[in-house]
Amino acid sequence: MERLRMCVACREMKDKRELVRVVKDKDGNISFDPTGKKNGRGAYICKDKACFEKLKKQKALNRAFKCNISDEIISSIEEEILGQNKS
Repeated sequence: MERLRMCVACREMKDKRELVRVVKDKDGNISFDPTGKKNGRGAYICKDKACFEKLKKQKALNRAFKCNISDEIISSIEEEILGQNKS
């Protein structure tokens, strides 16, 4: 059975394994979740650069987590996601 999740940037439904998860924990810390199992509120993003650019432009993570997310956090998540995608 497929586990479908929606990308917060392009709003497409895809299998969970095709997306990467960003999580906001109970303390409000936002981080990349490579395992997909961290506790907290999760948001899913496609693994391509175009989707990540759309995410930054629309401030989709701010909307998903209902808080303001700094550019530094967005940049570090982008590095982790896009860096992982190269290998």
